Amino acid sequence: MDKRYAKTLVCIVGPTAVGKTSMAIDLANAYQTEIISADSRQFYKEMNIGTAKPNAEELAAAPHHFIDSHSISQDYSAGDFEVDALKLLEQLFEKHNIVILTGGSGLFVNAVCYGLDKLPKPAAGVRETLTRTYESEGVTYLQERLKEVDPEYYNEVDHGNPQRMIRALEVFETTGLAFSKWRKKDLELRNFNILPIGLHMDRELLYERINKRVDNMIRNGLLDEVKKLLPYREKGPLQSVGYSELFDYLDGTISLERAIELIKRNSRRYAKRQLTWFKKMPEIEWFQPHEQKGIKDYIATLEL
Repeated sequence: MDKRYAKTLVCIVGPTAVGKTSMAIDLANAYQTEIISADSRQFYKEMNIGTAKPNAEELAAAPHHFIDSHSISQDYSAGDFEVDALKLLEQLFEKHNIVILTGGSGLFVNAVCYGLDKLPKPAAGVRETLTRTYESEGVTYLQERLKEVDPEYYNEVDHGNPQRMIRALEVFETTGLAFSKWRKKDLELRNFNILPIGLHMDRELLYERINKRVDNMIRNGLLDEVKKLLPYREKGPLQSVGYSELFDYLDGTISLERAIELIKRNSRRYAKRQLTWFKKMPEIEWFQPHEQKGIKDYIATLEL
C-alpha cells in the first residue's frame, strides 16, 4: 500500500468461522478505534444465531456499527451500504486515524473500498422470466446456467443466494456479456488509505471450526429462529446458508439431520468461495488468526 492519506481503513476479511470478529476487536482496542461490520446478514436484528453475530460481551468490547441496524422487512443493498458506510467513515475519521472494517461479504467490502460496478439496465421482462424459471425449476437451474455462461462469477457467488445469481444472469441475457466482464477495471478513488488483511488457516481446521459452529447454532436455537422468520423467507438475506436448508426441513422435503448436514456442507463451500473472492483483493496480506502481533507489526511498518 502506498500511503497517500492521513486516514486508513483496515479491512479484516476471510472465510466464515476463521476468527474475523476476535481480530477486529483486538485491533480496535489496540488503536482505540471503532468497527464497521460488512457482514450483509448481521445488519438484520431478526437474524442472530444463524449469522454468528458478535455476542453481548464482544459488542461491549469495542464500538460496532451496522450490527442490528435494520429489520429483515427492509430492503438494503450493497449500494445502500456503500453510501451509509462512507458517510459514517467521514464522522469516524474526525475522531480516529484508523477505523476497522470487517466481514465476509465480499460485495459489501468492495462497495466501501472500491465502489460498485455501473451495470447496464436489464431489458424488460428478463428478471421476471428468470424468477419464474427459478420458482418452477429451483436454484439448481440458476447454478447450472450461471456455470455455463459465466464460470468466473459462478466460482465466487454464494450458490445459495438466488437473487445474486439472477442479477448476474439478467446482465448476461440483456447484453450477451458475462457479468464478470462488466466489473470495473478502475477502482473508485477514496480519500483514505485501504489496508486489506486476510485471515486464513489450514483447510481441515477451518472445516472443523465450521462444523462445530453449526452444531452450536442448532443447540442455541437456530431452528426456532428460522420458524419465526417464515413470513419473510422470500427475502434475499434469508435465502442463504443456515436458513434456506431449515426452510426446506420445515417444508417437509428433507429431514432435520439432512438439513444440518447441508448447512455444514454449504458453509464449507461458501468459505471456499470467500477465499477465492478475497484473494483477488488488491494488495491483501494474509495472516493466521493467532498472528495478532504480526498484524500489528505489519501495520506499524506502514507508519499509519
